[in-house]
Amino acid sequence: MDKVRIGFIGVGGMAEHHIKTLRKLDGVELTAVYDINAERAAQIRDAYGPEVFAGERELLDSGKVDAVFLCTPPFARGNIEEQIAARGIHLLAEKPVGLDLETARRIGGMIAASGIINSSGYCLRYLETVQKAKQYLAGKQVNMVLSYRIGGLPPAKWWAQLDKSGGQIVEQATHQVDLIRYLAGEFDQVQSFYAQRSIRGIDPQATIPDVGVVSFTMRSGAVGSFANTSVSPHFGRGDVEIFGPGYYLAIKGHTLTIHDADQKTTEKCETDFYLEQDRAFIEAIRTGRQELVLGSFAEAVETLGATLAFGETKFVADPVAAG
Repeated sequence: MDKVRIGFIGVGGMAEHHIKTLRKLDGVELTAVYDINAERAAQIRDAYGPEVFAGERELLDSGKVDAVFLCTPPFARGNIEEQIAARGIHLLAEKPVGLDLETARRIGGMIAASGIINSSGYCLRYLETVQKAKQYLAGKQVNMVLSYRIGGLPPAKWWAQLDKSGGQIVEQATHQVDLIRYLAGEFDQVQSFYAQRSIRGIDPQATIPDVGVVSFTMRSGAVGSFANTSVSPHFGRGDVEIFGPGYYLAIKGHTLTIHDADQKTTEKCETDFYLEQDRAFIEAIRTGRQELVLGSFAEAVETLGATLAFGETKFVADPVAAG
């Protein structure tokens, strides 16, 4: 394969970042895009040169794509992944891969059966520091996990609607939940507490909670907690801290800290994780080696299951605080 021909379904900000990243790789050609917003699709055509198609099916049947980046919001997926897999087109699906676990598992099964190369948007797995953390933790007991996702409210109106985004834990904090799974293993029991405290003062129509705390156990016997908020515009945090017998390990952004009897080290990597994620996907297509992908669609489905479990507890709206 001289060039891997790439199509995009959904060309918002995340898609354009992928497009710019792919331009740094050899042997990749952007050939086709579709977006429900025709004006936005035209902007991408004018800036980067792909052909614009009138619909998803027209793009997939064009014969002009070897792989598709699916970058639509989670509520707007439908059965597009199944259509892609049925045509033998390779797929990178941005996170989260849906809002309904049963549907996501069914789609994941079809993708696996199709044999296409598949990837998901869990880009933090590609950080050099995360790979070093995974190597360090191999064979070690984990006793406790503390994690956080603190930040402001994204501008998209759909993001504040629970039935469209799943809330911060499903749509955004999913990256930290995925890192916990990747580094420390699978979750077991979950208890969650959420509330609306300020968000309805920002968006009176918001249906997502804006603060939450989750306590959990893991199959290994470890315990942990996760705290998140989307109404902290002046302070951000996206950390995973792991405690075990005789060691402490933390992933904070691009930084890895390890304290044990032999070391107290902190190192920062310069990994462009989007570049490494897209590079791995393209190389997997060229070589037919699915194992080059660190976050398959199946892995994304398992992380979706965890975040949906985190969000199962009903939350309390606080109209006094909201006002």
